[in-house]
Amino acid sequence: MGLEGDRNAGAILDGLRSEGLAVRDHFLDSAEVEALAGCARTRRERGEFAAARIGGGRLLEPETRGDSICWLADPEFDAERHVLRSLEELRLELNGGTLLGLFDLELHYAWYPAGAGYGRHVDQPRSRGHRRISLILYLNQDWRASDGGALRCFFASGTYRDIDPIGGRLVAFLTEGREHAVMTTRRPRLSLTGWYREREAALLR
Repeated sequence: MGLEGDRNAGAILDGLRSEGLAVRDHFLDSAEVEALAGCARTRRERGEFAAARIGGGRLLEPETRGDSICWLADPEFDAERHVLRSLEELRLELNGGTLLGLFDLELHYAWYPAGAGYGRHVDQPRSRGHRRISLILYLNQDWRASDGGALRCFFASGTYRDIDPIGGRLVAFLTEGREHAVMTTRRPRLSLTGWYREREAALLR
């Protein structure tokens, strides 16, 4: 996996600069999507997923957020290590074209059962501003618009853009102030979701 062709960082950087939002299809090919979906399935079968919380991890509110997540702190499978290497390449490329100071990546699987969604929110925990770019990498094969589950990104103008969670598609957006939601899905929906972060002030002391 690399950044050639449709996976180049330049186009992602252009979108972040112009709209604060970039969408790149075919960041993963179908075999890579299938392999990562298989990794997530194995982790779910082993009980490694837990109901997601809101409010900086304090509150369990399934009516607001209905996904289960598994943090990828310990990549075990080749496909996981492969995608992390690619996202590290992307981080370095983005740092070369911005002054964001992207330091590292936190990443988790997010699995939504049919009927679940995530209400309008921002990704920055209260009083903690170290997340700079939000990333969503979709792992859904043969997704159709009628399946629901779109990512809805809101703009300051009052408009919004719906982005279908098509397998292999990467969405990146500037985290600060970006309100977004996951619309109710009609079939199980899977992604790798995370953030490029700047170095926290506490680590600099």
